[in-house]
Amino acid sequence: MNATRKKAVMNWSGGKDSAHALWRILQSGEYEVVALLTTINRDSERSTMHAIPREMLARQAEALGIPLYTVGLASGGSMEDYSREMERAARHFREMGVSHFIFGDIFLSDIIAYRREQCAKVGLEVVEPLYGKTSAEVMEDFLRSGIQCRVVTTMADGLGLDAIGRLIDREFIASFPAEVDPNGENGEYHTLCYDGPLFRHPVEYRLGVPYTRSYDIKTDDGKVTRYAYCFADIQL
Repeated sequence: MNATRKKAVMNWSGGKDSAHALWRILQSGEYEVVALLTTINRDSERSTMHAIPREMLARQAEALGIPLYTVGLASGGSMEDYSREMERAARHFREMGVSHFIFGDIFLSDIIAYRREQCAKVGLEVVEPLYGKTSAEVMEDFLRSGIQCRVVTTMADGLGLDAIGRLIDREFIASFPAEVDPNGENGEYHTLCYDGPLFRHPVEYRLGVPYTRSYDIKTDDGKVTRYAYCFADIQL
């Protein structure tokens, strides 16, 4: 092991962008990734947005050979709750000698600025290996990586139920309407990663009947907006 490598934590969603970012980081040889950090809903025991069961996340971590660390969040998507719990996790890892938090953002500069501000409070630096390229360039790099992902969440009024379970490949990406970002960077879809060069072996899973669920999200100005999402029923 290269003793000069920087200790880092991969913020892991279980899907395409975090897997792509991790693949890039491991290729660089610059960082020692000591943990996968995933936010989960305390009630459902599933990852936020992707709705991946905790046990599935644990299987991914085992196949990657990197320990899983989960952060429990309350239902309802409160930014206050997210900020508080993530700061607690960041302080935990800083005390362990971690110097960097890695994310898989592509071009959402406001989110990246937020991450940098929050991490700087506890002395951590943010690494964004996918940032700075166009969405098309990032997708092309992903397709060449050999990482295997399937769609497990979509916006109900966007790609909808028909996209649930689709493999992320050239045919699927070419079918997108012009307004859909190839990487789903605006929340159009989320994925489950299960195989590829990152993994020591494929991660076993199956998909049940997809379903739709609505959520009321309250923004900082007090406005409540209802969003509907389609989910795969990820089964172990």
